Amino acid sequence: MSPSSAPASRRHLRLWWRRRGRAGAVAATFAAALLAAGLLLALSYYASVVAPRAAPSSSSSSSGALVDLTLLRRAEKKGALCLDGSAPGYHLQRGSGSGSQSWLIHLEGGGWCRNLKSCASRQKSMLGSSRYMERQVEFAGILSDDEAQNPDFYDWNKVKIRYCDGASFSGNVKDEFQNGTKFFFRGQRIWKAVMDELLLKGLKHAKQAFLTGCSAGGLATYIHCDDFRALLPKDSRVKCLADGGFFLDVEDISKQRTLRAFYSEVVRLQDLKRRFLHCSSSEDPGQVQHVLAPEASDPKHSWLDCRLDISKCNPNQLKILQGFREELHVAMSELKQKKDWGIFIDSCFVHCQSLNSLTWHSPSSPRVSNKTIAEAVGDWFFDRREVKELDCEYPCNPTCHNLVFDKPFKG
Repeated sequence: MSPSSAPASRRHLRLWWRRRGRAGAVAATFAAALLAAGLLLALSYYASVVAPRAAPSSSSSSSGALVDLTLLRRAEKKGALCLDGSAPGYHLQRGSGSGSQSWLIHLEGGGWCRNLKSCASRQKSMLGSSRYMERQVEFAGILSDDEAQNPDFYDWNKVKIRYCDGASFSGNVKDEFQNGTKFFFRGQRIWKAVMDELLLKGLKHAKQAFLTGCSAGGLATYIHCDDFRALLPKDSRVKCLADGGFFLDVEDISKQRTLRAFYSEVVRLQDLKRRFLHCSSSEDPGQVQHVLAPEASDPKHSWLDCRLDISKCNPNQLKILQGFREELHVAMSELKQKKDWGIFIDSCFVHCQSLNSLTWHSPSSPRVSNKTIAEAVGDWFFDRREVKELDCEYPCNPTCHNLVFDKPFKG
């Protein structure tokens, strides 16, 4: 099928990857995806259970180190502020030994706010204000300092950048007042100011650097991958990992593009077209997100049980989900031909697997081709082998840990 005759969703995704082609050359990207990525988005906050196939071992369930919050210095002077005007923050754990000149930067996820009402709600939470952020957070999964849980990156300098701008670290609106109320849409400035501060703390001397992110942070990883490469020494190894940050632009169960409209509102609110000048009006950045079964598209709640627990999906619903999986595989078909790019797609009903020690690397972790996510990512980052791991259809993989939700997401 020629590009001009392909469905719009596939065509837009292919154009997106072509536009990001330079990143493939200078800072190769790894896409960690899953069967129901579009269904889950940043909804891990609402998950009550990770349904395990077997009880995790003590090594995989042990607590990670607690790392203090650092607030950005001179944030107000730099105009790099959270939605409510407070200083943004990050957590830095210093590396040691052979990892002392290697850096792993993780961009936190947490969805988006589409209008002033939803952004005002965020101003009173950790997703919009550092006043509500935990003073310490646990570093687990890809951020763990335990060699058994994180064999390739455990001794690196590791940073978790907190997310408080509502638009994947990409807005840059100068005007502070919106309808008479102060809102700071400054994600791009937060990115730059935090990078500048980390460069002074040793990042500029990095021999190896890895930019990662989950969900909305995964999208931010795609957005900033080239910028990240440009900050670092030309002879350093630099790569990027987006975990659950690849959002398909396809119709939902009601044949509507509900979340295209949702993210288009984010684009308008934070004037993101200025950030994405390479996108034409017919390929605007509002087309990067999709939710397959949003509540608004299911007024009779016929998908409610399926949305909460994939084991309760009926055969017709599973068929639709498998169709979504096929769309994802088609959208990534060009990447399969790029030797420097990596892919790990499992068929688990879960989101943000790189931050959980159980799903990242443990005796009971999900596996594809008998490789955990950590093993696949490490093999790809260090060029030990080409990594293109594509799982079979759900429910074929007995190693999956599938989420079960207490309640549906309220957007």
